[in-house]
Amino acid sequence: MFEKFISYLKFEKRYSAHTLKAYQRDLNDFVSYADIQKLDEFSELSASYIRSWIVHLIENGLKNKSVNRKLASLRSFYKWLVKEQFIESSPMGKVNGPKSEKHLPQFVKESELKLEKLQELFEDDFEGKRDALMFELFYQTGIRLSELINLKLDDVQQGQIKVLGKRNKERIIPISKILENQIEEYIELRREKTRETLELLVLGSGNKLYPAFAYRKINSYLRKVTTLDKKSPHVLRHTFATHMLNRGTGLETLKDLLGHANLSATQIYTHNSFAKLNSIYSQAHPRGRKTN
Repeated sequence: MFEKFISYLKFEKRYSAHTLKAYQRDLNDFVSYADIQKLDEFSELSASYIRSWIVHLIENGLKNKSVNRKLASLRSFYKWLVKEQFIESSPMGKVNGPKSEKHLPQFVKESELKLEKLQELFEDDFEGKRDALMFELFYQTGIRLSELINLKLDDVQQGQIKVLGKRNKERIIPISKILENQIEEYIELRREKTRETLELLVLGSGNKLYPAFAYRKINSYLRKVTTLDKKSPHVLRHTFATHMLNRGTGLETLKDLLGHANLSATQIYTHNSFAKLNSIYSQAHPRGRKTN
């Protein structure tokens, strides 16, 4: 039922495979609930009926954030149905999702990521050098897991890397001389593994890295340096953003480095940064200090 819509998202909107699967899953859930067999049946559904689906999802334990994601999928689908003239109008304009719970991004403390401390974590062989580079790329550039997996050898240029982000949007991220040297050292070892794979990071077999492998590796190393509840590549992305803000990076610059489409996505990190500033103020200003 959704083949044409999914093709539209893939080829015209250039959504990732992960996003396409999420849309397909969300729409299948709604079709199952509404017992729809044909596209034109969507025109028979009212805003109140869709609200009943929201209630159904919440009663079945779905979190507000997940409900809103499903509504976003349905909203996009209705918009496409109108565009393709399968239906005349969309009821989604009268549907509001539940308020999402706001969670501040977790990040690792600077003291837990000192270079000499991290160097003790990695073995002095190909896999150890690769894991160390993978960890530093996440922390020093803030790239996403999918972006790291797809980094090509040619994307590494003098003093910078080229990253292909969401919706095939390219951005350039500067890298330190230390990271540049680390990449060069790794590439020398990589040549012994493979000359065929174009991706920068590879397995011991020479094959391309895959997401679950990278996630497990980062999780295992973070367990050794932090007690945070979440220990994932995305935590290192949050850490990059928070540390950059704490050291004076502007929001617009951080937005470009992270590859955010708009500033609102970047502003969530200001809460963590403000907490840092507040702590400094309380300790530094004569009237900011707490008294007994």
